[in-house]
Amino acid sequence: AYCYHGQTLLASDKCGEAIRSLQESEKFFAKAEALCKEYGETKGPGTTAKPSGHLFFRKLGSLIKNTLEKCQRENGFIYFQKVPAEAPQLELKANYGLVEPVPFEFPALNTHWTAETVAAFDLTKRPKEDTAKPKPDEEVKPVKEPDIKPQKDSGCQIS
Repeated sequence: AYCYHGQTLLASDKCGEAIRSLQESEKFFAKAEALCKEYGETKGPGTTAKPSGHLFFRKLGSLIKNTLEKCQRENGFIYFQKVPAEAPQLELKANYGLVEPVPFEFPALNTHWTAETVAAFDLTKRPKEDTAKPKPDEEVKPVKEPDIKPQKDSGCQIS
């Protein structure tokens, strides 16, 4: 999140804040990389998963590095902005691109569903089936298939 926030800050000409955001991103990426490598080396049933080798994880590392270098280069040539000591706050509440969720409400119960109706669905009181044993199916007799011999002269022509 800090990486993409840094790119947004760079696009809005806030290069100092973008550098600090990307430095924070680099710190969290290093921590995540260490955890992923530790997870990949553990013994147990999940050892085939290697999150540090996942394409998104590899691309994110190079994206953070390249964007940080670009920000530092542009800040040295163009912007000359001071890098703040604290990382900028992330906007956790998205205000674009998302639809507001509709709260779920249970529908009202129908008047037909009373306590007596629900109690009538007791499966332990069901009648025993008279046809407990299935009837044996009739025996299927094998059908003799005709012998089909390949013919060379079928009348088909390829033109």
